[in-house]
Amino acid sequence: MSIDIDDRAECGVDGAAVAAVIEAVLAAEQVGEVEVGVVLLDEHEMQEINREHRGKDEPTDVLAFPIDDDEDEDLDGVTRMLGDVVICVPVMARQAAENDVAIGDELVDLLAHGTLHLLGYDHETDDGRMLARQDEIVANLAPIAWPAD
Repeated sequence: MSIDIDDRAECGVDGAAVAAVIEAVLAAEQVGEVEVGVVLLDEHEMQEINREHRGKDEPTDVLAFPIDDDEDEDLDGVTRMLGDVVICVPVMARQAAENDVAIGDELVDLLAHGTLHLLGYDHETDDGRMLARQDEIVANLAPIAWPAD
């Protein structure tokens, strides 16, 4: 399993802890060897990405960009690129404050949420199945220590 973390927001988060959350979600979903990218960025960059890919001219908390959704494809030993989870650190921090939760808890939720999207879940069409699965997985995970706390 390969988890690549790009901390463009320079928040100093523990990359091993971020990778552990992604790995826990993948294990819970019984996903084999894959590569996942995690990008942490600021509001300006997230707004640009959200506008370009979803037509919404505002920052959002998390976006997922699946790359390879065919787990049955034979790639002759090449690790499957699952995709990227992109998280906006300032939006995440605001949401944590609004919901009266630690930023590290919010980060775990967003990482799980984005990873489930990479796996094909869609909370807008699945009658709550994705969010229930997210809650189930996150209940077993510790928060990530947040460097700014």
